[in-house]
Amino acid sequence: MSVGTRPKARRVHVRTHGTGAASTTLRQVLEAPRRPARVLAAFPAGVYLEIRTELEPQVIAVVTGQATRLPNAMVVSDPMPQVAVGDEACVGDGSIDVGRLSLRAHRWWNPAPPLGTVKVAELVRSLPAMAGLCERSSRRSGLEGNGAADLLAQGCAEGSLLKSVVAAEQLIGLGPGLTPSGDDVLAGLLVALRHLGGATGADRAVWLADWLAAAVTFDVRGRTTPISAALLHCAAKGEASGEVLAVLRGLAGRQSLESALHRLLQLGHTSGADLAWGLRIGLAAVIDLEGRGN
Repeated sequence: MSVGTRPKARRVHVRTHGTGAASTTLRQVLEAPRRPARVLAAFPAGVYLEIRTELEPQVIAVVTGQATRLPNAMVVSDPMPQVAVGDEACVGDGSIDVGRLSLRAHRWWNPAPPLGTVKVAELVRSLPAMAGLCERSSRRSGLEGNGAADLLAQGCAEGSLLKSVVAAEQLIGLGPGLTPSGDDVLAGLLVALRHLGGATGADRAVWLADWLAAAVTFDVRGRTTPISAALLHCAAKGEASGEVLAVLRGLAGRQSLESALHRLLQLGHTSGADLAWGLRIGLAAVIDLEGRGN
């Protein structure tokens, strides 16, 4: 007599479906065919995923409303899935699948909204105000006293692509953490040059932003962390977090600069102060270049 064995039942994982508000910079990677991804970092308020694709951004963030709304993020109301670094995920065909959560975008938001027209005189008033607020703050940049940062400021003020690129080459990937200080300074600078230069008609500043962005993003994946590389690609297009965009509006006289800058400076250990330093360099450069008639 033969003894039969009953096959083991296959364990079925129930997937929860949800929606989120996605940055428009994610549209291309979300609408592309499904690609494998992996969890780069996981926190109570957010998960970072790295996608195996040539499209940008190659890293996307899934965050709750309590986290910083990064320019490469989908903001959700659902709790974060229980995942660990290295876990597999999928992105594409309209969804983000991570852990047991499957997400689709129910609306889109713009990470690079235009400022509209801004008078240079408004920026001239904002520069000393921003400098004073930063100097009085206890939050300090991780690059204080760094010669490359000083060279970057000088090169941008002169409209010198050579000096600016030489300085940027030294700053990429400089510092510890998921977003090194050097990268945060460069991100703030690129966003300021593009937005403030465009708003004031400072063509030389926009020209500098274009060329500096190309230099910074070239082969950046091999020179810094995946998360920081993705954010630099976003900054190259003028895309930024809500805190950075609020400071730009403050510089343009559209809202309180003090409150916006205070929120930015609280980000991370030094990230907020590093971003603010980059914004100051860009602000000063736009004023100088416009004063020289571009």
